[in-house]
Amino acid sequence: MDLTAENVNSVFNDCLFNEGEDSTGHVVGEAVKMKVGFHPERLEGHRTEIETMLNQLPDQFKVGMGDGYSFLEACITASGEHWGEHSNIDQLLSLANAIGKAKFLMPRDMWNIFPGGMPYFVIN
Repeated sequence: MDLTAENVNSVFNDCLFNEGEDSTGHVVGEAVKMKVGFHPERLEGHRTEIETMLNQLPDQFKVGMGDGYSFLEACITASGEHWGEHSNIDQLLSLANAIGKAKFLMPRDMWNIFPGGMPYFVIN
């Protein structure tokens, strides 16, 4: 699955709870501007797609290669293409966090030390 705003949005929306569904047992995914409760089975069903999209980010984001990079730079793929806006990055990051594939390098209260006050995160 290609890393595009449309694909991220589609996976993100499919992992949300539908009206009337029991949200007990939700999986939390935290990002910069949102904290989301995802449907656990649908989230797991999209794991491979989420991982495939994350792998298209530049190597600077990956453990053992760059060991983390700025949220502000996550709108560009490893091949140099602009794939989405900050809201799309937030969606992807919340999904990645929920499946345990991404984490912030510093606690939220320390993000102000980073350029633009935006956090760095790493993909593991």
